[in-house]
Amino acid sequence: MNGIQPLLLIGLAGALGAMLRFAITQGVMKVLGHGFPFGTLIVNVLGSFLIGALFVVFWERAAGGELLRLVLVVGLLGSLTTFSAFSLDTWILFQDGAYLKAGANILGNVVLCLAATWLGILVTRVAC
Repeated sequence: MNGIQPLLLIGLAGALGAMLRFAITQGVMKVLGHGFPFGTLIVNVLGSFLIGALFVVFWERAAGGELLRLVLVVGLLGSLTTFSAFSLDTWILFQDGAYLKAGANILGNVVLCLAATWLGILVTRVAC
């Protein structure tokens, strides 16, 4: 798989993932406010669930092919999930002295994202 086509497709999927992340985060902030980074948490949990599901499809079932795997996992989910945003959100909470919120953010992202990955794997194993 050489050439510019895979890079362009991954880039387009990355742009879509970034737009989805922005839309989800903004929508969550409108509903839940700015007091806690729920938008980042939600996109990280969603991305973790989806990567769990795609793990089953692409790695366990060997379906879809390498290009589709790269487009969805590297491009779309690489942009959708926001570990760097999670890190910054957590740092800001610590810096502002909101230690309980910072701890809740760390615990929520780590525990919920691992659980979502596991759930994505289980659901897809049953469905496929």
